[in-house]
Amino acid sequence: MVAYGRYCANYFLLVLISFCLLHFRDRINRETLTLTLTLPATNTTAVNDVKDDVEVIDHGAARSNYIIRFVEYKDAEDHRAYLQGKIELDGWEWIERRNPAAKFPTDFGVVAIDESARTSLIEQFERLELVKDVSADLSYSRSVLAEGAGRVGAFADGKKRPGKIFSSMSYSEGEYYATDISNSTISWNRHLLMQRYQVTSFFGARGLWEKGYKGAKVKMAIFDTGIRANHPHFRNIKERTNWTNEDTLNDNLGHGTFVAGVIAGQYDECLGFAPDTEIYAFRVFTDAQVSYTSWFLDAFNYAIATNMDVLNLSIGGPDYLDLPFVEKIWELTANNIIMVSAIGNDGPLYGTLNNPADQSDVIGVGGIDYGDHIASFSSRGMSTWEIPHGYGRVKPDVVAYGKEIMGSSISANCKSLSGTSVASPVVAGVVCLLVSVIPESDRKKILNPASMKQALVEGAARLPDANMYEQGAGRVHLLESYEILKSYQPRASIFPSILDYTECPYSWPFCRQPLYAGAMPVIFNATILNGMGVLGYVESPPTWHPSDEEGNLLSIRFTYSEVVWPWTGYLALHMQIKEEAAMFSGEIEGNVTVKIYSPPAQGEKNIRRSTCVLQLKLKVVPTPPRSKRVLWDQFHSIKYPPGYIPRDSLDVRNDILDWHGDHLHTNFHIMFNMLRDAGYYVETLGSPLTCFDARQYGTLLLVDLEDEYFEEEIQKLRDDVINTGLGLAVFAEWYNVDTMVKMRFFDDNTRSWWTPVTGGANIPALNDLLAPFGIAFGDKILNGDFSIDGEHSRYASGTDIIRFPAGGYVHAFPFLDSSESAATQSVLITSAMAKADSPILGLLELGEGRIAVYGDSNCLDSSHMVTNCYWLLRKILDFTSGNIKDPVLFSTSVRQAAALYQDDNQLPSRRTDVDFSAYSAVVGKELVCRNDSRFEVWGTKGYSLHVRGRSRRLPGYRAIDLGRGLNSTVETSNLKRPQWTQRNKDEHSANNFFGLLYSDELDMPVLVASHWLVPALIAVTGSFAFLKLLANSAEAAPA
Repeated sequence: MVAYGRYCANYFLLVLISFCLLHFRDRINRETLTLTLTLPATNTTAVNDVKDDVEVIDHGAARSNYIIRFVEYKDAEDHRAYLQGKIELDGWEWIERRNPAAKFPTDFGVVAIDESARTSLIEQFERLELVKDVSADLSYSRSVLAEGAGRVGAFADGKKRPGKIFSSMSYSEGEYYATDISNSTISWNRHLLMQRYQVTSFFGARGLWEKGYKGAKVKMAIFDTGIRANHPHFRNIKERTNWTNEDTLNDNLGHGTFVAGVIAGQYDECLGFAPDTEIYAFRVFTDAQVSYTSWFLDAFNYAIATNMDVLNLSIGGPDYLDLPFVEKIWELTANNIIMVSAIGNDGPLYGTLNNPADQSDVIGVGGIDYGDHIASFSSRGMSTWEIPHGYGRVKPDVVAYGKEIMGSSISANCKSLSGTSVASPVVAGVVCLLVSVIPESDRKKILNPASMKQALVEGAARLPDANMYEQGAGRVHLLESYEILKSYQPRASIFPSILDYTECPYSWPFCRQPLYAGAMPVIFNATILNGMGVLGYVESPPTWHPSDEEGNLLSIRFTYSEVVWPWTGYLALHMQIKEEAAMFSGEIEGNVTVKIYSPPAQGEKNIRRSTCVLQLKLKVVPTPPRSKRVLWDQFHSIKYPPGYIPRDSLDVRNDILDWHGDHLHTNFHIMFNMLRDAGYYVETLGSPLTCFDARQYGTLLLVDLEDEYFEEEIQKLRDDVINTGLGLAVFAEWYNVDTMVKMRFFDDNTRSWWTPVTGGANIPALNDLLAPFGIAFGDKILNGDFSIDGEHSRYASGTDIIRFPAGGYVHAFPFLDSSESAATQSVLITSAMAKADSPILGLLELGEGRIAVYGDSNCLDSSHMVTNCYWLLRKILDFTSGNIKDPVLFSTSVRQAAALYQDDNQLPSRRTDVDFSAYSAVVGKELVCRNDSRFEVWGTKGYSLHVRGRSRRLPGYRAIDLGRGLNSTVETSNLKRPQWTQRNKDEHSANNFFGLLYSDELDMPVLVASHWLVPALIAVTGSFAFLKLLANSAEAAPA
């Protein structure tokens, strides 16, 4: 009877969750998932040249392969029969996948669809009750680069390479051969003629070897290029599987062999960390370094079915919206597989974290050299999922040696590689060694992705010269982590656990600018690690506990994920200093606590509970004068993904996407530091321009903005400048429709044409914003060098000024206009492209305010900067904020006696073939002040627009004054604990769960919260069905 009751309960839970998934599925707007703007009329490109190991189906029509995801696991044949029984249209065919996962239930299928019937067929598939969604079978590419070859990513010489957008992996390759006369090695690479070190010795691995811990009984999945069966460097290759269309299990590139050697090699010249580890080599890349999402999904399912312990994935890219891939990672970690992944080789640039290493449930690894300095190639944080309406998380989690690391080669010798894809297996090897420390019978009770990350980050050694977004917790410290795990008891914790404004550079950027009354909230986004269980809940709202009376001067509101899944959640602090502290100078200390609980573990009766603590030590100064306060507009910035937002400099042909976040603390971090050095206080606005009080700021700084503007914003800014005396500084970018059209390319992954959503900046929108002042930009694309007062600068793909009032000061220079070039990806200077004086800088006093406009932002952006123009920015801010006029900028020779003016029909026009609402936070959206604006306008339209009336609330949020006397207010995501009651369908918007896909819901809490519940339901549903089928199979099997 008890068994029957449990069966009924399980069945009821499965049915309920499946119903929820079906309910959400119909609410998803899939148009925001795609970058497709114009589908090709015909596509005769072979689309099955790199596919699964099946016959190529060719009916004379162009075909593309698509992944159909189902809401439950079943045998592939059952899914096939279901589709064939429901779909009446022709033009599609089921693709049989012959790989090791075929013997297990699956949650997806691959179909080939004729382009002529694509739209109608996808619509029919998506209407089916048991179909979750349909997406293109994306291909992944990565490059294992030889020394001197240069790093190659998704784009080369302005052209899209085959495969998914990706970042380069390992490079700096050199081969080493052991000699007969000594243990020394000979390098055939002149760049690396120096002593070689065993990377294991830097972590003290021998200390654990001598205790008998060498990775025994640990199942290590290596997703890479394969490995040969009889390689002498490995004693324990348990299984090799091939997931590609090539008929081989061997590694013909050498990267998979190298990674395996770092983890588990036994050869004395290049020892691995855990030589007894059981190696499971998943060959997911072809010799051409290409893979497909479907290959990964099958391989991930197989890793789950065969109970892998650890998985290393040395690939990555900027597309965190590849949902089939991302959600499968969640499911993988939810099944207690510890994933280690490279953070990316796009350093030293900030905002360049790669997915999946940027996911909180994955151990993201950065690289350092043997001097404990962050490697130049290692990608830097913060995470950009939350931008522009929130603040990113700390990543990488840890760093490890990743420069000139020795590992195994195909030829059974040793070689060196550098890159974060080398640092990743270093940490994976450490993890395997640590797993083997725990008795096999206790491993699944103690070890999981959260507890392992806790051991790594809490045991890490902090580097003295790097900040948290470069090093995470610091360099992995094997022996310290070992001590933590020896006595580990399941608990929850917060990472980072301390925010100390007095500790620089680690706490950058927070330590660079103190708090003060009247400022925009400072947001700190921490990660909750729940080692108690894959699923957890926040038991009660977070609480601020000041250590003394001065702590009551701090007001904190919290946004957090009420449901913690898988293993992780987020806790964001929105911090403001109260107005009564306008003259206070000193430090505020205290703790933030949050209670987490998880259901009882197997064999337990009691709920698991834990209290997490985040220590705060904040520096506070008196409110700076208005002239020293600058407000940065983050709200109107759009980045890749989800749209094709092109780069700002057309001279850069190997990185055509604008994906670094365009944030003060990502690719504008050097500018931020410069402004702080110059005495300016820079705040960030992630809400519309109606959401700040212009009386508090000297200058509003608009740089490289792509979004549109609400009419209320345009009206308010006019009043702010003319009547309130706000300074306005604008740094624009190129915009030319003909150039955008020429920049389009056909992407073999999405089977569609990609066309830029806008130019480097949205000039038509900026012109609307500046129209009340009589200012407008043109559509030229200007390039050239110029000098003002001895300061030399490069104008890189900037635009020109075509309207400016009389009496203003305008600087013009003879630049090349490349906008008429037929080859915008490769600009050619010819005699036909004459240089003419083009206005690029304008300065104007208007009413009580001052305005400066400049047509290029590349000189402020560290991504592709040739020369900086910080000197110009300082002079502009001196003018707009302090009315200090530089004699050269305000020379009478550049004063305009007559206005610059061109007719409306000569102004740049918006594209009519782009549905901009899919990418915009303005078009088709409601004006509302979000959680990064001042507390008094949260959920309203802003200042002078029903400030306290809360006439328009942000959907899915509530503001609660807890009345605890601790100055804390709570905003949670709209995720609730599971209840056995049905909601009205209008009460629960799918947007709240799929915040990644909705521009109007892209507030930080909703965005990050979308990690947790829906994937949880997906994984739970899949796991129930999957385990039930396995159980049935076991019962049916003969004895």
